[in-house]
Amino acid sequence: MHFKGAGPVLFALLAMVFIVGTYAADYKTFLRQHYDNPKSNVGKRYCDTMMKRRGMTKPMCKAVNSFVHASKKQIIAVCGKDGKPYGNGLRRSKKQFSVTTCKHQGGSTRPPCKYKENKSNRYIVVRCSRGKPVHLDKTQI
Repeated sequence: MHFKGAGPVLFALLAMVFIVGTYAADYKTFLRQHYDNPKSNVGKRYCDTMMKRRGMTKPMCKAVNSFVHASKKQIIAVCGKDGKPYGNGLRRSKKQFSVTTCKHQGGSTRPPCKYKENKSNRYIVVRCSRGKPVHLDKTQI
C-alpha cells in the first residue's frame, strides 16, 4: 500500500516516455523515408534500390515516395525561419530543394517493386513536431 501515491507519478512518467519515444520515431521515420543527402550513388535503378533499402517494398510496394537531397539542417529549417505556414499545421519551404520522386510503375503491388524516377527542384511541404519534420506531405514545382 505504500505505493499508492506513486501511481499517478508513474503514469505521468510513462506517458512522457511514450510521447518522447513517438516523436523520436517520427523524425527517424521521416529521415529513413525522405532524406538522402547527398543523393546515393546506387546505379541506374535509384528508386528500385532506395525504396527496397529503406524498407518501403514489404509487405507491399509503396505507391509514391519522395527523397529530399538537402542537409538535415536545411530541411529542419523549413520548420522555422525557412518555411511558412501552409494550413492544417503544415509548413512550405521558402526555397526549392532537389527532390527525387519514385512512383510505382503499376502491375503487382507485391515485390519485386519497379519504380519510375522523376528528379527536379521543388518546394517541400512538411508537418513539424518540436521543430523537426515528421511527415512529408507533398512536393510542389
